[in-house]
Amino acid sequence: MDYGWGAQDIAAPKRVALRDVPVEKDLVLEDVQTGFVGAVVRVEKSGGLHVMVLEDRRGKQRTFRLGHGFLVEGEPVKVVAPVVAPARESTRTASGSVRVADARARTARASRIWVEGQHDAELVEKVWGDDLRLEGIVVEPLHGVDDLDGAIRDFAPGPTRRLGILVDHLLPGTKESRIAQQAMTVPGARGHVLIVGHPYVDVWQAVKPGALGLDAWPVVPRGQDWKTGILAGLGWPHRDQAAVAHGWKRILSRVHTYADLEPSLLGRVEEVIDFLTAPV
Repeated sequence: MDYGWGAQDIAAPKRVALRDVPVEKDLVLEDVQTGFVGAVVRVEKSGGLHVMVLEDRRGKQRTFRLGHGFLVEGEPVKVVAPVVAPARESTRTASGSVRVADARARTARASRIWVEGQHDAELVEKVWGDDLRLEGIVVEPLHGVDDLDGAIRDFAPGPTRRLGILVDHLLPGTKESRIAQQAMTVPGARGHVLIVGHPYVDVWQAVKPGALGLDAWPVVPRGQDWKTGILAGLGWPHRDQAAVAHGWKRILSRVHTYADLEPSLLGRVEEVIDFLTAPV
């Protein structure tokens, strides 16, 4: 018997593709299975999967995996991971200089920047590293300036072999000031060596307290090791050298650009770079 049915009448119904909705804060969703309705309060990863936390109008929260099974204003949707815009490369370096596109590091000059210690070197590298590589200038830690005149004499400065030296606590009447004056008497130093400094006991203080969420650096009593005292004042571990190293890493991690440093350091480093890159 012919009932007049055709193949078109018994074909499986077509599945309708659901609209993708990127998850975002305050997006209101209804879970079809449970009927729970809430706004997205946060998105996180758990076991490598994106999950979202919904909060209803009574403040109750529930966690759901992203995917199918949700309604937005009555419409079935697929909730997908948030859209992350590709990061745009800054047109400025951390020091505030204009970034040179596709620039290659220059072969290192004979000239050098000397700083008092490893922490100083790491701080200068973090903020001025791009600039220094472009100019071919290497930063080297001295680990103290007590024999600065001897180090300069061994370096043998000259017109194409200049030195810029950054000294901690370089204030009139200090030991550091007397060392700097003596160092500039070394033959070849005049015109080829520039010694500058900042007023701080340690380069840590050249980081603005605000970068760490502080109003001011802790005050360290006279006679106490300065770094240990700072860490103790912050409530951070401070009993050994490993704790000091870890504390510095925490401080350095809060430095992102020149804006996180005190002007009294910024000006001196820029002065040294200008000195070393001036035409011979």
